[in-house]
Amino acid sequence: MPHTLRVIVLQPVLEVSGASGFSLWPVSELEPYAFLPLSGALAPAEVGTAVMSIAAHNNVAPAADDCPSRPTDPLGAVLHGLLIMEELVACSGLRVTDTASGVTLLPGCCNGLEERRDWFDVLDGDGWASFGHDPSPLAQRHGDIVRLTVDADREDSPVIELATAELRRLLTGAERDLTEFLDVAAAWTSRQLPNHTALVTSALARALLFCEPAPPCA
Repeated sequence: MPHTLRVIVLQPVLEVSGASGFSLWPVSELEPYAFLPLSGALAPAEVGTAVMSIAAHNNVAPAADDCPSRPTDPLGAVLHGLLIMEELVACSGLRVTDTASGVTLLPGCCNGLEERRDWFDVLDGDGWASFGHDPSPLAQRHGDIVRLTVDADREDSPVIELATAELRRLLTGAERDLTEFLDVAAAWTSRQLPNHTALVTSALARALLFCEPAPPCA
């Protein structure tokens, strides 16, 4: 029987919004709610999909009465929430795959990449963290091992186990992937949105929790 090398892959992934009818900039053809891994290796159309999706995740009306109303031009309307919301979100989180068993832990509903620091609670804090629902992924530390449950609501849920040192290394790699994504996104923004480069780049960094939230309606 051939031996299968066990490799654990951890990736920051973004939930993709529907692109039907979207024409403000080139985007890739991905199904709505698919997961797009973020890294510096993305093609320009994939970066466009990521920016479109993060803008859509934050396309809500701010609660503050003194916030500016949504612009009427298509580009301003799409970027409105992304540019003025105090706290931004990037729906999805971290995807973990055991390449030997084929088991994959996916972020659940209502989880975001801005919450990924919860993973460090598993290593350095309370020893556990959950990441959304439907499914309900759960990570628990047991000594030097971390047990990842794909869906804690299922008694027969598949699991992935890995050493704490390996998880820490993988989390460091995920941060590097996101930093490199922001680099290519900044270059993309300077080409596609030259009049909004600084604001959009800053908003993406805030959405991924690489800087402090901006004041309301900044």
